[in-house]
Amino acid sequence: MDQIKIGRFIAFCRKEQGMTQAVLAEKLGISDRAVSKWETGKSIPDSGIMLELCELLKINVNELLSGEKIMSESYDRHAEENLLAMKKEIEEKNRQMLKTEYMISIPTVISGLIMCAVAAFAELPVWLRIALIVLVFVMIFTVAFIAVGIEQKAGYYECQHCHHRYVPTYWQTNLAMHMGRTRYMKCPECGKRSWQKKVLTKED
Repeated sequence: MDQIKIGRFIAFCRKEQGMTQAVLAEKLGISDRAVSKWETGKSIPDSGIMLELCELLKINVNELLSGEKIMSESYDRHAEENLLAMKKEIEEKNRQMLKTEYMISIPTVISGLIMCAVAAFAELPVWLRIALIVLVFVMIFTVAFIAVGIEQKAGYYECQHCHHRYVPTYWQTNLAMHMGRTRYMKCPECGKRSWQKKVLTKED
């Protein structure tokens, strides 16, 4: 999706309806800074606010995501293009989240191992050894909880029996046995347990 084009279209439609950024923001219950970010192409409206925004601007969601008014004969083609663009955007967002999980987990584990080695082999007072070991455990457990939260929200898990894809709760993810990003969980669709792989999209 072309965020610059969408932003210009939002600005055009807002002015067409005789609204300032502040008035539009007030009607949507957000800050006028958020509207400014849309119109300059720095971000796009969240999905939860799109319908209300479109209603105020007298356009439909497909036109919003296209950044232009759409003639009826080309509506289906534009709708399909927008759905594909949104799917790619979601995939990329999930991919970036999973990369972030690695970026915070791997350095933490490495630094934890180094600190444990220092505590084990360096000549240090007993209290300092204990403090280092406690710090390592706190650091690793904290990052582990954060990493699981990122993994849980990014993408879906796929049941190996019925191939249903879903997002489990944080604690279902956290407490499940796992090998990397594959976790042994119960499918909410078929009720069977299996080693479920992480996938980026809801559909194949």
